[in-house]
Amino acid sequence: MADKTRSEKLKRLVAVQRHLEQMAEYDLAETSRQRTEVNQSIDNVVTALGSLDPVHRAFSQSYADRFERLSTKDKQLTGMQQLHEMRLQRERAKGDRLEEGMKEALEAERREADDNAVYDVIDQKFATPASSKLQKP
Repeated sequence: MADKTRSEKLKRLVAVQRHLEQMAEYDLAETSRQRTEVNQSIDNVVTALGSLDPVHRAFSQSYADRFERLSTKDKQLTGMQQLHEMRLQRERAKGDRLEEGMKEALEAERREADDNAVYDVIDQKFATPASSKLQKP
């Protein structure tokens, strides 16, 4: 475990970061769902307030109070939604940067492995007895 390459460590961090991004997406989706429910309730209360039905007129103050509470909740959810959107953008940007770093580290490791392979071939070429005969003349 201690001899993991930089790209492997970054790959793990990318996976964790993508999970955080998914959690932010879920929070945003949940807040959006709640806002949709609140807006539907607001529409129902507005419809009841505007109704000419005598039953609804009897509860007009109750409807007005409910409308005020729902409006306040919608404002709160709007603020939360904006926070979740910013968090999602931040988590996504972090994940993208980590992924780019992982790709760069992987490419550097591949280049180093290729260079080492070339050096090994060169070392083998000069270490063989046939090459030492060529050097003696």
